[in-house]
Amino acid sequence: MITELNKLNLSAIAPPILLFGGPYSNLQATVAVRDCAGRLGISPDRVICTGDTIAYCAEPEATVNQIREWGCHVVMGNCEDALGNDLSDCGCGFEEGSVCATLSIDWYNHAIRSVSKANKNWMKSLPTRIDFALCNTRFAVVHGSMEDFSDFVFCSSDKKIKSDHLEHMGVDCVIGGHCGLPFGQKLNKGYWLNPGVIGMPANDGTNSTWYLLLNPVNGGIKASWHRLEFDFRSTMRKMKESGLPRDYMDALQSGRWPSMSVLPAHEKSMQAVPIKESQLMI
Repeated sequence: MITELNKLNLSAIAPPILLFGGPYSNLQATVAVRDCAGRLGISPDRVICTGDTIAYCAEPEATVNQIREWGCHVVMGNCEDALGNDLSDCGCGFEEGSVCATLSIDWYNHAIRSVSKANKNWMKSLPTRIDFALCNTRFAVVHGSMEDFSDFVFCSSDKKIKSDHLEHMGVDCVIGGHCGLPFGQKLNKGYWLNPGVIGMPANDGTNSTWYLLLNPVNGGIKASWHRLEFDFRSTMRKMKESGLPRDYMDALQSGRWPSMSVLPAHEKSMQAVPIKESQLMI
């Protein structure tokens, strides 16, 4: 639950803008997305992360250091809230007793041991919402929803609830994270986008991950989703060396999540169906 709103207003940002979620302690994916931004000529002030810099993988401290050195914007996720405030668990919202809830004990304890006090303080200082404008369109970036870090908002989630969030936040488009799956959706008034995450595949049977670009085109804004390739075998090796369970190591290779308990029926039906790169005009 978000108990205190800490909003960062960036006003207008020069395009293109790159957004990504869930580095998940995956240093190799984090370096890859940083290199991608560099190749595209996108400076750090035009890059936004939707949170969960740490989670399933083996290098939380190095991943956070990479993000901080890069200097991109980061919105607070449940993992930053949990670690920064010394909470007893990650606050991911997993069903009690589920595979993901059980596995989270191992990676969260690994993160507690690995992340420095300085980086925990940085996590605690992050904004819970980042606003910006592009082509007179108002955007708000949150982790789950405006009310709770651990709200799972999927493409199949209730459109009315999404629309209500947009209205309450006073924006034209919400960009969310947390659910781990990329999607874009037009609502009755406005849009809901999720860049996907870079640290873990999108349960689509492939081992690449996802990021989002926003670019002005013909008086509108093109939101386009792109695959990110990284050295997932090195990520797996680091996880094995750290003694983490095999489940998320295997997911990096198979592209299948170890549990689908958080997924609605539609998203469950899409396991191992490769997601196509796509775009949406706003």
